Amino acid sequence: METVIFGIKNCDTMKKAFAWLDANAVPYRFHDYRKSGVDAATLQRWCVQVGWEALVNRRGTTWRKLSPEQQAVAGEADAIALMQAQPSLIRRPVIEHRPTAGGAAELLVGLDTDLYARVLRKD
Repeated sequence: METVIFGIKNCDTMKKAFAWLDANAVPYRFHDYRKSGVDAATLQRWCVQVGWEALVNRRGTTWRKLSPEQQAVAGEADAIALMQAQPSLIRRPVIEHRPTAGGAAELLVGLDTDLYARVLRKD
């Protein structure tokens, strides 16, 4: 089993997700996409799973600072380029959970502790 949580370390929502994972003894690896970036192939894979609209955080300050031209995302390719250029636009957290080695990964987007309990907890 592998769980990777993607986000930005200092984000309050991320801190809540880390706290939940720790309190529920869910082992995970953290990928800070502000420091390490996120490649186009990963973003493409996520878009296939949940759609680019679910990944772009339109409520944050980074989105509000974009020009109207930048906010006029015409589709998946535009969204991927924008998320790569501005990683803080990606909704947080994004959790990739692979229950079995080599198995398909489940993608959890946003803070949803009820969903985490159903998918991540090993009871």
